[in-house]
Amino acid sequence: MAKVAFLGLGVMGYPMAGYLAKQGHEVTVYNRTEAKAKGWVEEYGGAFAATPKAAAAGAEFVMCCVGNDDDLRSVCLGADGAFAGMHAGATFVDHTTVSAKVTAELYAAGSEGGIAFVDAPVSGGQAGAENGVLSIMCGGDQSAYDAAEPIMQAYGRSIKRLGESGAGQLTKMVNQICIAGLVQGLSEGLHFAEKAGLDGRAVVDVIAGGAAGSWQMNNRYETMIDDKFDYGFAVDWMRKDLGIVLSTGDEIGASLPVTALVDQFYKDVQKIGGGRWDTSSLIKRLRALD
Repeated sequence: MAKVAFLGLGVMGYPMAGYLAKQGHEVTVYNRTEAKAKGWVEEYGGAFAATPKAAAAGAEFVMCCVGNDDDLRSVCLGADGAFAGMHAGATFVDHTTVSAKVTAELYAAGSEGGIAFVDAPVSGGQAGAENGVLSIMCGGDQSAYDAAEPIMQAYGRSIKRLGESGAGQLTKMVNQICIAGLVQGLSEGLHFAEKAGLDGRAVVDVIAGGAAGSWQMNNRYETMIDDKFDYGFAVDWMRKDLGIVLSTGDEIGASLPVTALVDQFYKDVQKIGGGRWDTSSLIKRLRALD
C-alpha cells in the first residue's frame, strides 16, 4: 500500500479519495473548504492537511481533482503548493479536465524537481466516481504511468495511457466532443417523440438496442422524459470543457461546427437558469422554445 495525498474533494474527488482509503492506502486529503476535508476524515479515516504542500509531504503519489486551469496551478505551484512538498521520485496525477497548455507547464515544472506528472482526466461522471468505475485517459512518461496505474485502479475501470504528456487531456477533449453531439441528438429525438404524441419510453425500448443506442440514451432518457436534471455533470462544467475543446481546435486546425453549436445551446440553458443542471438538460432548451 502507498502513502497518497488527494487534493480536491468535490463531487468527483470525495468518493475517489474514499476508494483509495478503502483499498488500504494511507491517505491525506486537502480541500479548499476545510470542513469538507474534516468530514471526509470522519467518514474514511486518514488525515487532512491545511495546505497542498502539507498534504503532499512524504507522499509517493499526489492525486488531484479540482475545477480548472487556475485551480490546478494554485494547488501545484507556489510556497504552499503540492510541488513544494513533494520529494524527487514522487508522482503527481492530475484528474482535472484542463487545457493541454497548463498540463505542459506543470509537466515541465515538476520535471525540474524530479517529480513525475501524469495527466489523467476522467469520464463517467459523479455516478462513475461513486461506484469506482471511471474511465481514465492518461498522458505522460511510461514509467510514471506504470507506477500510478495500480493506484488509479482503486476507482478506475478502464485506464489507458494514450501517449506523452498532454495526450490524456486531448483524449478527454475527444470524449466531450462526442458527448455534446450525442446529447443534442438524443434531446432532439425525445423532443420529436413528444411532439408527435409517441410514448418516449416505448420508443427508446425499441431503438436502444440498435444503431441509435448509446450510454446517454440508456442512462438519461427516463430522467430527460421526466424533466429531471440533477444526475451528473453540470452544464457550467461542460461549457468550461467545451471552451477548452474549441480553443484547442482553433490551435490545431480542427473543424468542430457541431461542437461549437452545442456549446451555444448550453449557453442558452445557462440563460434559463440551468447552469447546475446536468448535461442532458439540452432537451429543456427545446421545450422552452415551444
